[in-house]
Order: sequence, then structure tokens, then C-alpha cells
Amino acid sequence: MNSDPELSVVIPCHNEENNLGPLTRAIQQALEPISMSYEIVITDDCSTDGSWAELQRLAKADPRIRALRFEVNGGQSAAMWAGLRAARGRLLATLDADMQNDPADLPNLLAGLSGADCVCGTRVAARAAGDNWVRRYSSRIANSVRNRLSGEEISDAGCCFRVFRRECIAEVKFFKGGHRFLPTLIKMEGFTVKEVAIRHNPRFSGSSHYGVWNRLFKSFVDLMAVRWMKQRMIRYRVKETLN
Repeated sequence: MNSDPELSVVIPCHNEENNLGPLTRAIQQALEPISMSYEIVITDDCSTDGSWAELQRLAKADPRIRALRFEVNGGQSAAMWAGLRAARGRLLATLDADMQNDPADLPNLLAGLSGADCVCGTRVAARAAGDNWVRRYSSRIANSVRNRLSGEEISDAGCCFRVFRRECIAEVKFFKGGHRFLPTLIKMEGFTVKEVAIRHNPRFSGSSHYGVWNRLFKSFVDLMAVRWMKQRMIRYRVKETLN
């Protein structure tokens, strides 16, 4: 690749060996019709299955697929942030590797950038039709608590399927668990955020790493930190300068 791509699709991965091939093919199929140059950046978060071997195979077959591998398990936020730092695109997209985020929604999310700096997928309508009641209500409670305490109106803060301009994260201070609050962190930097309805597929292969504990209780301390940052953040605009 002689020049930087327009779009970098960033994906954290942990034990997703059987999902990686279908996922990268689905991304290719979604983006080829819109004639946008792209790369796929996947961070292997120290998987214990054959994920890295599969990434080696995929990267050898297509130079647009780039991969990095953690020495030790760092968690989803670290894997996402490492991928974003390695990405070269003017536009950035993030999604999960489990195929529950449908890459076919990428063009719609990208189109939403005409009216915002960051476009977040929302699975509320799709999950109402497909998820069991435990997942629906745990997500609903988690989003309600997050919005009430953070002063947000994001309907699906737990959805990591997003597209945004590179400058949105230039000054963002990422932290463990920060992937859940990225829309808020981006808004805190003065950028605009909106949501677009997306599909929600059954997991293609493997098992979920997240449940009620991850959605609500485990992120509560992070939520308090974000609430504190919003209240204490320094904001100013320079009107004029001399010399």
C-alpha cells in the first residue's frame, strides 16, 4: 500500500478464530461497492485459540488486513486503543469480532458522517426482536444508569460499532473500560455524535465474554470517573493572539 487508506476498520479480537475469515470477507463485500480505500486492523488480545494463525493467513492473502498481537491479555479497551493508534485512515470504524455487528451496516454509518463527527450504531430495535429478556433488560438498565449519571442520551452505549473522524480521538485520554464511553469522550472534545439503527446478528462462533456484570456493575467505577471528568474538564477558546 503506497498511500494511507481513507478508512481504517479497527477490531479487537480474543479467541475468535472461526469468526475472522467470515468477518473480513463481510467487510470487503460491504466496502467494495462504495469505492473507498480501506484497511482492516485487528488486535489479537493474546488469544489462546488459533486466532493469530488465522490472522497470519488472512494478512498474507490480503495486504489490506493488518494485525498486531498482545504479549499478555490487555482487555477490550486496550486492544481497541492499540488498533486505533496503529490505524492510518482519515476515517475510523470500530466493531466487534463476533459477527454480531453486521459489516453490511458500514455504508449507512459512513453516510451519517455528513451530519456528525461520530456516528454510533444502536441495536435497540434489533435487540427487541431477537435477544432474550435477560440481555434486553440488562442492556436497558445499564444504558439508563449510564445516561442518568453521565448526562447523556445515548440509547446503546455498549455498542462498539461506530465510525468517526480521526480528529475526534486526537486528544481523548483512553482508559480501561473506556470503549464503553467513547461517544461521551468524543463529545467532551467538542465533536458531534449521533446514532444510526443497525442490525444485531446471533454470534457466528464462540462464546460471549460479557454479561450483566460487564454491562452494569463492572463499569460503574468507570462511569463515575467519566462523570467527574465532565464536571471538571477545562474548556476555553482563544479569541485573539499577539506576537
